[in-house]
This record gives sequence, C-alpha cells and structure tokens, in this order.
Amino acid sequence: MLEHEEDSVRPDTTISPHPVIGKGLTFASVTDKISSIALTRRTPLGWFIGAGIAFSLAMLLFYTIGYLVLTGIGIWGNNVPVGWAFDIINFVWWIGIGHAGTLISAILLLLKQQWRTSINRFAEAMTLFAVASAGLFPLLHTGRPWLAYWLFPYPNTMNIWPQFRSPLIWDVFAVSTYATVSALFWFVGLIPDLATLRDRSRRKAAKVIYGMLAMGWRGSARHWHRYETTYLLLAGLATPLVVSVHTVVSFDFAVGIIPGWHATVFPPYFVAGAIYSGFAMVLTLAIPLRRFYGLEEYITMRHLRNMAKIMLATGLIVGYGYMMEAFMAWYSSNSFEEFMYRNRVNGPYGFMYWLLILCNILIPQLLWIRKVRGNVAMLFVVAIIVNVGMWLERFVIIVTSLHRDFLPSSWGMYRPTVWDWSMFVGTIGLFLSLLFLFVRFLPMISIFEIRTILPQAEVKEGEGLSEGMRAEG
Repeated sequence: MLEHEEDSVRPDTTISPHPVIGKGLTFASVTDKISSIALTRRTPLGWFIGAGIAFSLAMLLFYTIGYLVLTGIGIWGNNVPVGWAFDIINFVWWIGIGHAGTLISAILLLLKQQWRTSINRFAEAMTLFAVASAGLFPLLHTGRPWLAYWLFPYPNTMNIWPQFRSPLIWDVFAVSTYATVSALFWFVGLIPDLATLRDRSRRKAAKVIYGMLAMGWRGSARHWHRYETTYLLLAGLATPLVVSVHTVVSFDFAVGIIPGWHATVFPPYFVAGAIYSGFAMVLTLAIPLRRFYGLEEYITMRHLRNMAKIMLATGLIVGYGYMMEAFMAWYSSNSFEEFMYRNRVNGPYGFMYWLLILCNILIPQLLWIRKVRGNVAMLFVVAIIVNVGMWLERFVIIVTSLHRDFLPSSWGMYRPTVWDWSMFVGTIGLFLSLLFLFVRFLPMISIFEIRTILPQAEVKEGEGLSEGMRAEG
C-alpha cells in the first residue's frame, strides 16, 4: 500500500521541463497551422513591408552588378597589396552561414535529435540562399564573369586546363557539390508537405504547381519507404560536406605562405566558426518568425536554448583558435608571424581585431547564464552580435595579412568604397528576398516531421502488444 502511494506522488522525471513542441497539438491542428501560412489568400501587411525592404536591397545588388560589369572591378577598393578584399570576405562569411542548415538537417537527423524538426526546414532553405549569395562574389571577382567557363575542366581548342593544385579550383568542386546535395536534401524533405498543400489548396493554379512539385506523391507504403531511404542516404552524403566544405575554403588561406594564413589550425577553426555563425543566423531568423507567425508552440524555448548552447560551445572553439594563433606566432619564433600578430593587434586595423574579440568571445559568454538563454530578446541581440563579429573575423584575417606582408615597399591600406558596401548589402537583400518568398509559398516547418513527434504518433506498449497478438492470431 505504501509503495503504491509513493509511486503515485513521485514526480515524472521522463517529461522534459522544456518540451520539444507545445502541449495540446494534434495532427489536424499541426497541418492546419503550418499549411495555412502558405495557402492563405490574404498576405499579411508585415510580409509586404519586410519583402519590400528586402527587394529594394536586392535591386541595389542588381544595379551594382550592372555597373560593375560595364565599368570593371576598379570600382571596388581592391588594390595591389589587398587583392582579396570584400568579395572574398563576404564569400567566406556567406558560406559559413549556410553550414548550420546542413548540420541541423543531416547530422542531428542521424543522431536522432527530435528538437531539429521545427527548425530544419527553414535552416535548409537558409543554406541554399546563403550559397547563392556567396557564389556571386568569386564569379564577379574574376572581372569577366561571362568567361567563367574557361575555369571549367573541359576539352578545348586552346588546350588550357585549370590548375588542379590550386585550392580555388577545389572550392569550385566543394561548393558546387555542397549546393547540389543541399538542394536535393531540401527538396526531398518538402515532397510530402507539397502533396499536403496540393490536396488542401482551393485555387486551381496552386493545385497544379504544388501537384507538379509533389511528383505524384500519394503517401503509400512504397512512397514512404523510398522517401525514408533517399532522405537517410542524402543525410549521410551531406554530413561529411559540413566538415569538408569549409575545410576546403580554409585551404584558400592555409596553403599560402602569407603570414597569418599559413596555419594548420585553420581547417577546424574555420569549420567551428562556420557552425558558430550559422547557428547565430538561424537564431536571428527563427526568433522573428516564431513571433510574427505565432509559432511559439512549434519553435519552443527548448530549440532556442539548444541553439544557444551550440553557439556557446563552437564559440569557445573559435576562441581557442584565436589563442593558438597568438601562441604559434610567439612559439614559432618566426619574425614575420610575430610582426603579423603585433600588426593585427596594434596596427591600423587593431580596433577591428578588438571589436571581433568583443563580439565573438566576450559577449557570447553571457550564454553561460540560464536567464540569458531563456530571454528571447537577449538571444536575438547576441546572435546579431555574433554575425557581426564573424564578418569582422574574416575582414581581419584577409586584410591585415595582405596589407603588410614581407616587403615594406609594397605595404598599403585598404578602404572599401561605396560599391563594396552596396554589393554586400545587396546580397543581404537577395538572401532576405528569397527567404520571404520561401516563407510565403512553402511550409517553413516540416508538417509530417512535427506529426511524427506528437504524443498521438507514439504506439503505447500495451497497444503494440495487443496488435502484435492479433496479427499472430
């Protein structure tokens, strides 16, 4: 009797204090809520305001590209010592931002982390839009983008082949493979939800478009079996790309002999930085989306807390990379490395170095505090600060190593022009424009994956036993 009473008052420790999704959700309510965002006939006024601003910035990008093609890359601030400037800074920054989407979708899927289900869809979309923005910079940096096909390894009459020992060529293969696998992974995950939108849409045009994209999905056992096999296979392919892509990007610098670049710590340091900035961007996007569309029951505090913890962990790895740069500059007894680090700290761009330390190392230490991780406004501010800090990191790595290298007679300063800034701001507009279109016309949260983690989807032990007995009978 006493044992029964003790069991009745014992707290249920199996229930997480921060559930993956809100209480009271059902199959019908999940489908209605998520699909209604894409199928609504009345687009919210806030969407028009945000999309209008984003489209205006995208138009600024197209104007800048047109002027750049007609005039030449001399409109940028690039000069003789600093040949790589804003274009490569922004390329590396955008590639890094895309890493969180693949990590959330692929690695957390293989690790069977249920909390990924509410954020993986728009994180994957963010990856594609970030890669699209990143790809513009190396293409335009060549000066004659209409001749970019000369870089491709194909038989030609001039018998000229790319230099395959160059990490810039490795970048082409790594980034294109990354973009292809990410696009396939994103689209395959959308197919069941596209079929849901096809069946629920009341407009004929929408039915036709969603029906074509759904590729004849009917939800049969054969369809689900092939879907799950393909999705798991793509997750396995995408997982090594999370590590390999930014590793190859780091080789752009690590294989060079420029002081400040020639370091073996760059590959893991760049990968950690990419995940760091990627999760910061996911937080930057998820917090306004959950507030504007009322998705607090789908993107819960558990999601925000977990992303904050991953940011804290990867931020510490980035901080370790900064320490190793300083340590190796001293320990190597290389006068050029020592000068590079002193110039980075106390030189003309020293204020940017200390600003990135503030943004990437000091301010994110607030995430150790539970109340900060539970405060949505503070998480949003910290995420934006980290995004700024990671851009400053790329600026410091590239500019401070190039503007003063081995020959003092070749030293020079780099100052970005208004066209450098318009190109960068324009890619932000392109990224946000694509994101606004995605949010408006496609489900930003996976409907069927949310349904799989509802309590109704769990087969109770007694029910499963009775069904098994009936099947055997």
